[in-house]
Amino acid sequence: MFDNFKMFCIRSIGPKALLRHQLRGIPPLLSSYPTLRPGLSAVKSARPFSTTTPTQNQAGSTRQNPTILLQDKENGFGFARSNPRPKKPRMKGVTEIRGPYYSVMGKRYLADVLETMGAHVDGLKFAGGSFSLFEEKALRELIELAHEHSVYVSTGGWAEHLLTHADIESVFDKYLLKCKDLGFDVIELSSGFLSIPADDWLRLVDKVHSHNLIAKPELGIQFGAGGDTGAGELEAIGTSDPGKLITLGQKFLDAGVERLMIESEGITENVKSWRTDVVSKIMKELPAERVMFEAADPKVYNWYVREFGVDVNVFVDHSQIVQLECLRRGIWGMADTFGKIVSYRPGV
Repeated sequence: MFDNFKMFCIRSIGPKALLRHQLRGIPPLLSSYPTLRPGLSAVKSARPFSTTTPTQNQAGSTRQNPTILLQDKENGFGFARSNPRPKKPRMKGVTEIRGPYYSVMGKRYLADVLETMGAHVDGLKFAGGSFSLFEEKALRELIELAHEHSVYVSTGGWAEHLLTHADIESVFDKYLLKCKDLGFDVIELSSGFLSIPADDWLRLVDKVHSHNLIAKPELGIQFGAGGDTGAGELEAIGTSDPGKLITLGQKFLDAGVERLMIESEGITENVKSWRTDVVSKIMKELPAERVMFEAADPKVYNWYVREFGVDVNVFVDHSQIVQLECLRRGIWGMADTFGKIVSYRPGV
């Protein structure tokens, strides 16, 4: 079994990356073989990222993959044509949703979202350090509720704030320890407001992995992105070469990062015209299943699904789950996608 696992790792991330992981003591693609993760039994609530797993008391629960009416051929709407979707845990067609930021979200609110649409949600992402404004009990309830529905939980961007502190190493260690204690699965690493050498960014990835957390770097072409900066200010700053994003993204994947987040600003947000050329280059040069695009605008995720199909990974607002899933399933859409989103998967 170990030989098969080793071959899988070599095919997935390359022999150089596998060797680097072995030298660093970091298991590659942890989510793909969580049972082989070193010391997993000793890690409280450890959950993989791209292959989310239910909490222990929810193992085998129908909450992970409930039968929706669209799939029920005997008593539901299964007679209608729709695109089949991979069951959780999903490696592609992943939907990550925004948690509390533009609106407040408590346990009852999130429970309503996940009890009705949890089958279509893979990840929950906080933003802008919003989780730090909660009382601990309330935050733990949100994280535990997400896990009950096999939804991983990401910090969203906040690491860049911590990296400006004087005692960076101590502060960042405390951050990771507390995030692990709270039950977070994914630590997003963004540098939209910072200029940081690639090797240092890779060290941060290693640091996150050493705490049995999953590092998710956020990459973009727009400096100053990820905040509330106006379009005019961003345009004045200018954008970087997409090749830089591709090169850095490949380094992250070689270092064992499972999925990259692509920042929307400078590409489809706060721009006069969309940089579809950048998206095309990303999809050409990097593995599609290991890239996720910020797309919290109906026109944007409509374009992504139209151009790259139902398996594209996107981040949207929690208010957009239903519309996005209707689009993926091919049962609704806009003028350019209605009745046009299809897949061919015999036997699924």
